[in-house]
Amino acid sequence: MQRRQFVKNSALTFLSLAVLNKYTLASFLNNPAYNIKMLTDTIGVFTEKGGTILFMLNTDGPVIVDAQFPDSANHLIEELNKRSSLPFRLLINTHHHMDHTAGNISFKGLVPHVLAHENSKTNQQNVAIKNKSEDKQLYPDQTYSDVWSEKIGKETFALHYFGAGHTDGDSVVQLMNSNIIHMGDLVFNRRHPYVDKTAGANISSWINVLDKTTKTFSNKTTYVCGHAGDGYDIVLKKDDVLAFKDYLTNVMKYTEAQIKAGKTKDEILKVTEIPGSPDWKGDGIERPLTAAYIELTTK
Repeated sequence: MQRRQFVKNSALTFLSLAVLNKYTLASFLNNPAYNIKMLTDTIGVFTEKGGTILFMLNTDGPVIVDAQFPDSANHLIEELNKRSSLPFRLLINTHHHMDHTAGNISFKGLVPHVLAHENSKTNQQNVAIKNKSEDKQLYPDQTYSDVWSEKIGKETFALHYFGAGHTDGDSVVQLMNSNIIHMGDLVFNRRHPYVDKTAGANISSWINVLDKTTKTFSNKTTYVCGHAGDGYDIVLKKDDVLAFKDYLTNVMKYTEAQIKAGKTKDEILKVTEIPGSPDWKGDGIERPLTAAYIELTTK
């Protein structure tokens, strides 16, 4: 979003707030508006609720990476339509979780193709069938297995599959010319991650995925992650990705040591901090520990 337009929109928003009744104002403040942060003149990130969305405006039409939920996806669509009269070119899903794909349906009829890893599409279908929500889905109509690339406008997009991690269908989405990568939920910046064992997640493999990622791309690559802890950014550098890799490694080391010491799962889950990774704080520490326990105790 250009600064001048952002300031203008902000002024209009607060002018409108002045005439709202107290109930409506309180409701508005309890549900903060979405945020757009431009990384370049044409590439930005959108945050509201759910996983971070990356978008690019170009001469072949906007490309979107992830879709959050229908209402927030509609907010993004409205904003991008103010900045481009071109039809949407492509919607990419980093993985299948609803906070990244439920908003796909908002792009129905607006975008010609939805792209994801083949396992991501399977996972999305399985969850929708289980939840009886197939009518609310817009599934990927294009999939890949190892790598996919295409030149769109002045940018070349590439999707890489380096193995199971957060799920068994996570894509590393690369904007090659701009040296920007959307990691989806392969990185949680200073926030305990969800490890979806029902969809093939594997922490040991996840560590290898992050290692391969940082070795494949340059030291100057800008990374975007799906989620971050309070006070931390979703726009990262290589060191942040490596810090999350170290965190996962420490989760496995701690859990393995506790198992060897004869500790039960419940005893392991009582810890409030992962030794060696004190920056990861807050709720949710039981998620990676439970996943690590399952991996280490299941043959």
